[in-house]
Amino acid sequence: MKHLLSNESKGPVGLIVSVIVLIVVFSFLNPRFASVENLQNVLFQSSVPLIIVVGATLVIIMGSIDLSVQGVMGAAGMAWILITPNTRTELDYGAWAWVIALATGVLLGLFAGLIYDKLKVPSFVATLGTWYVGLGIGIMLYGNGLLPSLTNETLARWPTRLSLGIPNSFWLAAAVLLLGVLIMNYTRFGRGLLAIGNNEIIARSSGIRVSRYKILALSIAGGLSALAGILATMQLGSGSSDIGSTQLFTVIPAAVIGGTALSGGEGGIMRSALGVFLLIILNNGLVLAGVSPNYQQGVFGLILIIAVVTVAWPHRSRLKVAK
Repeated sequence: MKHLLSNESKGPVGLIVSVIVLIVVFSFLNPRFASVENLQNVLFQSSVPLIIVVGATLVIIMGSIDLSVQGVMGAAGMAWILITPNTRTELDYGAWAWVIALATGVLLGLFAGLIYDKLKVPSFVATLGTWYVGLGIGIMLYGNGLLPSLTNETLARWPTRLSLGIPNSFWLAAAVLLLGVLIMNYTRFGRGLLAIGNNEIIARSSGIRVSRYKILALSIAGGLSALAGILATMQLGSGSSDIGSTQLFTVIPAAVIGGTALSGGEGGIMRSALGVFLLIILNNGLVLAGVSPNYQQGVFGLILIIAVVTVAWPHRSRLKVAK
């Protein structure tokens, strides 16, 4: 059990050093990188993927994977904005808009979890199917009408407003991170996910309710993707069914870079969060370094491959296709 509890604290030094090195290098290439305004921008950009990576890590740690992020974000984001003051409808459900949008994400996660566990469909297939279900819901809600844009200035400006010099959106992400760390390190549920990832058969024989944990993990991931969809919609100021189109390719590599094994049983929320920071800083730094937009994706991809291989190579014997 001590091994399971130590997963969060193992191996963050290399990640922290890597983040610091990137900051130093990009600050040398362009002094604007180290400006207060840009560092605030980095925190703002990291808010959405940080929320998603908490749920993604819970799923990956038990040896599964969640590919439904974009679909859930699109469905929840569209559901939220259409019942919040906007340019298309006159509806204003207040706090209920949040409840309905978050419930949309939880239900989509529950749907994926039931297919995965009860029908014994591989997690990547179940969640990929859920991705398209969510995307379909988002597209239907978007329809062919006027682009729904926020008319409530308080909501539209909330993510970028500063509290103690830090964007509100990052404070929200930090609260989710803290909750995720507490769940992973100090609850039976968190320890159970690690046990399932290490050896599902032994976990089941030791009394862990494997089916319940799997379904709950995917439901939580769905709820967090929905929260991220709402926040991304607020940041954009308008609704879009493809609001999360790039997020999956940030959070999964970030979790792996952070040392969360795709085979399960190893990793941690804060380690995945450090992976997110590394990727956001890398992307932001390449822009400020003046790398041509034609080459940014290629350079980013090359550095990403190097980073993933560097982190994963010592654990290559544990790597296998996610269950």
